[in-house]
Amino acid sequence: MNNLSIRKLGFAFGLTAALLYFGCALVMFIAGHDNSVIFFNSLLHGIDVSNIIRMNISLGEQLIGIVQTFIIGWLVGACVAAIYNLNFKKSQ
Repeated sequence: MNNLSIRKLGFAFGLTAALLYFGCALVMFIAGHDNSVIFFNSLLHGIDVSNIIRMNISLGEQLIGIVQTFIIGWLVGACVAAIYNLNFKKSQ
């Protein structure tokens, strides 16, 4: 078996997380406040987000958020690949 590429898997996780962030923002933009609350309440298994959801998020906040989300996703993917590679070496 081959080792996983830490950079490539990190990028895949980061891009996937950023796409999820963008999708969330798109749902909020299209659906509006009330429908967003309904959507996220059902998605989060009954957690009531009506008191914490905020619709007036500036473009700057959105850009920072998507970059932060990408970085966190990249770090998670890189960790998964690194741990996989370490365990793979030990099992041989």
